[in-house]
Amino acid sequence: MSGRTRRGADTDARFMHRALALARRGLGRTHPNPPVGALLVRGGEIVGSGWHRRAGEAHAEAVALERAEGRARGATLYCTLEPCTIDGRTPACAPAVIAAGVRRVVLGSIDADSRVDGRGIRALRRAGIEVTTGVETEACDELLRFYRRHRADGRPWVRLKLAASLDGRIAVRDGTSRWITGPRARELVHRWRDELDALMVGVGTVLADDPSLDCRRPRGRDPIRVVVDSRLRTPPTARLLGRGDARAWLITTRDHPAAPARRLRRAGADIVTVGARAGRVSPRAMLRALARRGVTSVLVEGGGALAASLLRAGLVDELCVFQAPLLIGGDGIPMIGELGVGSLSKAIRLGDVRVSRVGDDRLWMARLVSES
Repeated sequence: MSGRTRRGADTDARFMHRALALARRGLGRTHPNPPVGALLVRGGEIVGSGWHRRAGEAHAEAVALERAEGRARGATLYCTLEPCTIDGRTPACAPAVIAAGVRRVVLGSIDADSRVDGRGIRALRRAGIEVTTGVETEACDELLRFYRRHRADGRPWVRLKLAASLDGRIAVRDGTSRWITGPRARELVHRWRDELDALMVGVGTVLADDPSLDCRRPRGRDPIRVVVDSRLRTPPTARLLGRGDARAWLITTRDHPAAPARRLRRAGADIVTVGARAGRVSPRAMLRALARRGVTSVLVEGGGALAASLLRAGLVDELCVFQAPLLIGGDGIPMIGELGVGSLSKAIRLGDVRVSRVGDDRLWMARLVSES
């Protein structure tokens, strides 16, 4: 690679990193759309920038073009995702980029939506715009993994978070679990609540802890609260209900009891019925129902039975386990229910394992190969 070409590639990477930083501001806020960032650069100067703030509002490219005004003509557009060609609640972006007179477009990822999937690039090139692809693609694809799972498989990306003692217990015998992990770990979990669309727990967690399931991060937003509750045992007085604009969805089976459903609706719950498996909510049907409602990512926080059901079904994409430096013993509650593993050859294997320290706790993060 020549010095000049290398300098150009370095410049492209540097501006794409800036666009990625903008895109991350939309995490947890844009579903079912992807988080996207865009920069317009002319003469080495940023003349316009933007990110997609939420579904129904202007896309990142449109925001950057509006801020650049006439300075977009002859500029280079850096965008983390291919401009769309679909008119929906907002106009398509590729025609707007063409009309603005942009000279060159640098892209990180190709759109996984089958209605786009390269059509935006072809439209730009037909208009005589130079298009460079593959710039910081790995980082852009990582940011878009929730959106890609949703588009490819019709279900949200699932991050399973567990917090346990060194010997794998999430609570003592009477169910007491606060606080196994330290404040730094809890701060990180609240950041995840801010960045993922929905937060899911089983009804056992609601009955034991009465959690509010909110985000206590400055300027954070509360996730959609999801409770898996086959028999609608959630109390109408539960703290997660009736919290202003924050939505609470109770996932139950089609043969749920009618009287509790009426009481819970009056308390502010949205009852979502799905197919059952052995009398309980089907994990796959549950995730597909969330996807139909626009949810692209779910943070699952408890409890052990819910974790086991998702793991058995092969529906966990990412596992995050906080390991606290304490021992509870065999009479404590295990962090995962029965998985039906009869031999080590059948054990669930983890990949891309990373271990870090979070305050006094250890955090294990790993990816799982999903059957979708």
